[in-house]
Formats: sequence, C-alpha cells, structure tokens
Amino acid sequence: MTDLNNPSCAHLRRDFVGYGATPPDPQWPGKARVALNIVVNYEEGSELSFEDGDGKTETGLTEGGAGGFDGRDLASESMYEYGSRVGIWRVLRILRERGMTATVFATALALERNPAVAQAIREAGYDVCSHGRRWVRAQDFTEEKEREEIAAAYESITRSMGTPPTGWYCRYAPTVNTRRLLVEHGGFAYDSDAYNDELPYWTTVQGKSHLVVPYSLANNDGKFSRGAMATADDFMTYLKDSFDMLYEEGRTTPKMMSVGLHLRLVGHPGRAIGLARFLDYVATKREVWICRRADIVDHWKKHFPAPR
Repeated sequence: MTDLNNPSCAHLRRDFVGYGATPPDPQWPGKARVALNIVVNYEEGSELSFEDGDGKTETGLTEGGAGGFDGRDLASESMYEYGSRVGIWRVLRILRERGMTATVFATALALERNPAVAQAIREAGYDVCSHGRRWVRAQDFTEEKEREEIAAAYESITRSMGTPPTGWYCRYAPTVNTRRLLVEHGGFAYDSDAYNDELPYWTTVQGKSHLVVPYSLANNDGKFSRGAMATADDFMTYLKDSFDMLYEEGRTTPKMMSVGLHLRLVGHPGRAIGLARFLDYVATKREVWICRRADIVDHWKKHFPAPR
C-alpha cells in the first residue's frame, strides 16, 4: 500500500484545488485564447493478440468484434488493421490539407510494424509522445517490468523516429509507480497521465520538478465505441461546443484543448468528415494557437519555469 505521508509519494496525493478561480494567464503565442492540440493515437499492431502470444484478442475501442468466446477474434484484428492501413492516411491528409500540426501518442511496436507511418510523422513535423511499448495495461506489470517497458518504448521510438519521444501517456491509467519511474528514467519532458485541468502544471517527484500536460477523454472519438456518439455531426457538435466555450472564456482566462483521435474509429469516412468540419470551423477563428504538445511544453517551461 502506498504511504502518502512519505515525501517520496507526495505527488500521488489528490489535489481538489489546483489553480482555483484564478488560473494563470498562459500567455499563449499571439495572445491566443485557446491552445488547440490534436492528438493522433497510433497504436494499431501493438494491442493484445494471439499472433504476439498473448492468448487473447484486444477488442477495446472497436466497432465490437465477435465477442463471447475465448478464441482468436479475427473481426477485431481486422478492425485494428483498418486504422493503420486506411485511417491513419485519411487523418494525416485532413491535417495536411489544412496546414495543421498534431501530436502522435504512439506505441513503439506499432511504429516498428509500419515504418511508412513513422516516416510520414517525421515529414509532417509532428512530435511523438510515447504511448508505451505495447497497448497493454500497466497495472499488470511489476515495478521492474514497468521500468523495463518504459525504457524499451523510449529506445524503440527513438530508433523508429530518429528522435526520442518528448512525453509519456499510459493506456487506461498509470500505476502508482509510473510517474516516479518516468522521472527516474530522465528522458521525458512531461507526462499526460492526468485529466484534471485545462492547463499544464508542475508536480514534485522524488524531489524533482515534473511537468504534467493534462489530456482529455471528453474531447475524444472513443465515445463512438461506447455508443455515446453515432454520427459525424455528433462529433463535430461536441468539439465545436467545447471549443466555443473555451474560446469565449479565453477573453480573460485562456486554456488548452486536447482532441483525442483513434485511427480505427475516426478514420472511417462518416466520422472523419466530422473532424474535417471541426478543423474548418476552427480555421475561421482568430487568436487560436494550433500546436504540438512539445510546443506547449517549451512554452510553459519558458513562461512558467519549474519552481525552485
């Protein structure tokens, strides 16, 4: 059990206050009201599978496979393949045609298995945040195994991309060890294993300052797989409403907005057009900073350096 009274575990204490009613002015470039970060989750080929010796087929965030049996689910496997065969290229095209940048939450094995995608990410100038070596639950790891997986993911992504990942994001959720292990590793500028704010913030881990750049499961196409969204208009409307609220509030309190995408979901034509419509809407607005996560990190470190 974690001892929250131990100073080394202080970063695990829950904080219900945060910035409170008066968050800092992030001073986004160009006096932007909103810093918009599009996150492309590239994980197809790293999920649990019989082919990789896991004895089970991953069915998460799909249209729903055969289900209800213990054998190999070829339907779910095929749905994952769609993301890397078709969906990724459609989403990259949509972003490229609009001259918009993005961050890729990439699993190491997925990049290894599709070098053409790694090359396309490099050519687009997107930054990569490590989504682990494989798309599996960290909760199933021992501390030593998690340490090894973090290091292996870092090394693999560095080989695939030619540059190391800038940050870290777990599948599902981190363990009580994750953030400490990231700081111990030393190669990650931030993690996004939090959903508790709309601005970055510093925390202290093992006596060292560590930056957290929160993510969002609200502005996320994962809702398609849960039946909470059905059409492109559903997706467009939700993202537009979220953006409009932040844009209006941004007159006095600018924030950041993360939009999470999965290629086997939003990559389908009837959903991708909703993403395109949202981006076209954003393009009509001034005072918006469309940026990479790495850009947010660099900006925050410059304007809000780690406390002494």
